[in-house]
Amino acid sequence: MSQNVPSALGSNQVKVQVKACALSPLDLKLHEDLKFQKDLVPVGREIVGIVLQVGPKVTFFQPDDEVVGILPLDTAMSGLCDTVIINENHLVQKPEKLRWVEVAGAIRDGLRAYTALHTLARMASGHTLLVLDGASPFGVLAIQLAHSHGVKVLASALSSEDHKFLEQLRPSVARVIGVWDAKVDLVDSCLEETGGLGVDIVIDSGVRLHEEEPEARCLLPYKHDIITLLGVGGHWVTTEQNLQLDPPDSRSLFLKAASLSFLNEEVWGASSARQGRYLHIMKDIVEKLSTGTLRPQLEDPVPLYDATVSMEMVQKNQVRKRLVIQL
Repeated sequence: MSQNVPSALGSNQVKVQVKACALSPLDLKLHEDLKFQKDLVPVGREIVGIVLQVGPKVTFFQPDDEVVGILPLDTAMSGLCDTVIINENHLVQKPEKLRWVEVAGAIRDGLRAYTALHTLARMASGHTLLVLDGASPFGVLAIQLAHSHGVKVLASALSSEDHKFLEQLRPSVARVIGVWDAKVDLVDSCLEETGGLGVDIVIDSGVRLHEEEPEARCLLPYKHDIITLLGVGGHWVTTEQNLQLDPPDSRSLFLKAASLSFLNEEVWGASSARQGRYLHIMKDIVEKLSTGTLRPQLEDPVPLYDATVSMEMVQKNQVRKRLVIQL
């Protein structure tokens, strides 16, 4: 076996023929902070494909296995390539019955949902969760994951279309809060739904740091509002990297014994001590996709020749995510 492995393949590396990948927004500031000095930043890191070759010490996979994984942050390869080389600790088996695009489109958002709800917020049956921008690919999986653990879910909608989509979602959301409607108040809606107690967990999709901000951020919640609607002992999981809390905000969190966590799913690749937990999460995501517990809402995939335009749209927030199918 090992004599057929090219010299470029390391002991624990796997060569994968890519069948599909997902295009998600790039965090260029994170690359800069981590000193990844590259002229080109790889896109389409969420991949699914077929194992072509394995290194001599690979134990999890063999040729012809169908696999899914996320290329590490420091990779030099893109999921738009025909083949990629990746360490076996970044891959898990893909059940045969799952479509390529289904798994590629869900693996990263599933990882984010697990990180937010299990690792950071410690969700438990009976909790109340508010998912802001619930109709996003990440929001949908967070809602479904929470439902599977007996959590009551509230969700905000950024448009009338998102509102209608969330109203029809099954299992159903306890309350859809249409923040696109100026007459709807996020805080009042949450307090009304919880009998004035506030929610146990909030996951945001960005935060307004000041009451007056550019129109593009006008639908984001104001940080003070999130603190107000948070219950005693609650957990606020934020995606806002530049969040600044004033002393009165900190005082409010202190009085509620509430906690604030920053959601960065890239942290799983930062420590080898976390590899086992990381693989366990990815395996569970794939299993829940297989059983239908998690059902990503995906748009039709685009062919490879449309990938450049699609990535530009994703990066400019004109679309939330794109899937690329390799023909």
